Amino acid sequence: MTSAYIRQHFPHMENGIVSTRRQFLEKVGLGMGMLGLSSLLPASRLTAAEAVTGSPDVQLHFPAKAKHVIQIFLNGAPSHIDTFDPKPELSQLDGKSLPRGNGLAFGSPFKFSKMGKSGIEVSEVFPELGKLVDDLTVIRSMYTDIPAHDVATVFMNTGNLRLARPSLGSWVLYGLGSGNKNLPGFISLRDGGVPVGGTANWQSAFLPGRYQGTSVNTAQQDVKRIIENLRNQFLTVPDQRKQLDLVQRLNQMHNKALERDSHLEAEIASMEMAFRMQTEATDAFDFTKETAAMKTLYGMDGANPRTIRPGGGKNRGDAAQMGRRLMLARRLVERGVRFVQVWAGGWDMHSDLQQNMEQRAASVDKPIAGLLTDLKQRGLLDSTLVVVGGEFGRTPGRDRNGTGETAGRDHNARGFFSLLAGGGVKGGYIHGATDDLGQAATVDKVHVHDLHATILRLLGYDHTKLHYRYNGREFRLTDVAGKVVEQIIA
Repeated sequence: MTSAYIRQHFPHMENGIVSTRRQFLEKVGLGMGMLGLSSLLPASRLTAAEAVTGSPDVQLHFPAKAKHVIQIFLNGAPSHIDTFDPKPELSQLDGKSLPRGNGLAFGSPFKFSKMGKSGIEVSEVFPELGKLVDDLTVIRSMYTDIPAHDVATVFMNTGNLRLARPSLGSWVLYGLGSGNKNLPGFISLRDGGVPVGGTANWQSAFLPGRYQGTSVNTAQQDVKRIIENLRNQFLTVPDQRKQLDLVQRLNQMHNKALERDSHLEAEIASMEMAFRMQTEATDAFDFTKETAAMKTLYGMDGANPRTIRPGGGKNRGDAAQMGRRLMLARRLVERGVRFVQVWAGGWDMHSDLQQNMEQRAASVDKPIAGLLTDLKQRGLLDSTLVVVGGEFGRTPGRDRNGTGETAGRDHNARGFFSLLAGGGVKGGYIHGATDDLGQAATVDKVHVHDLHATILRLLGYDHTKLHYRYNGREFRLTDVAGKVVEQIIA
């Protein structure tokens, strides 16, 4: 490398003109080190998605009804029989043998009431959400393939049981891009630990790394600690900008002299996103600007933990944590984030269903109702699709024939519920049904692939045409299956 070449491509540096190779190496040593490090990190490990306008090769197939998605994942598999799918026939059989040797019947310990103008029956464990039932589509006929938590959770998020595939959020970001260049377009809000299935639930797999979800542990209260290592402890903002500009220039030289490296470009995009997030993310995660009334709407005040009956479970402050996550989801959507995944665990109830259901439902009831109310008041619900549900359902029989107050329910892949609101779906509408005992979906059945196909349709995409070519073939979210549930679209 000659001095003339250096002068041509690096005419000015921080301390003046670069005139020798030795000077050049002294000035860019750190930048070269960064490039060396980035080449060792696979794009699949990126945690920030590049803000883009979407894939240049992907165009909307239909007018979009929704522009954003908030997915509230009730991992652990909530019981449909005790929440949104009443089974009076099962209650009449309580304690008796179920058909086909499926154990002893377990009638729901909860009362159902008709709510709203639509008269949809909702369990007493969801009094606040029940008030908003006229804004909901209740799918009572969901089914999936395997009733195992880790597999079914990843399947609900990626549409595949075996291979590493891009998550729903990654596909959405691939198609639509982010609406804010300073924030990732896909953010996953965890409730502390990593859910079953791990990072596969927000992975981009073979899609470019810029479409991967950014996972955030919202259990932290300090906005500076919610996203670790957001601020550089060693360089000022101007120095960081100079460093990144140098890396970009070196990469341009690399592209011109050799070839483009998509992994390297994804790494640099991640650095750029992290740099821009230092201001924008801190503002988005700062709840001090929210009013006391808004925090109360989301259940963040921790007041009035409720019980349904003497000895029942209480809120125990979980509603405040869920409220924080859902308020944050709204704040992110307001700022252009395309897909927000919100985790709410604790629904695996093999025993003590009555007490556990009261506790879990109380932890999400007011926060979810608050989110829907807030989005509606701000005019955001029409453009934001809210999806609520778990990975499968529960059995109508007692798990291991438990008795009395200790009874619980086992896993059930053949029937469960999903709720949808906003984003172009009908309000006050029930789709499909399970049989009289809640064992399996029987009417207008909706598979996981069908749900994914419908979500993409609401966002303006034909699920059969949203492709990405990898390893010699075209891949899509719904694999070779899936049909749009047209009946739920407004």
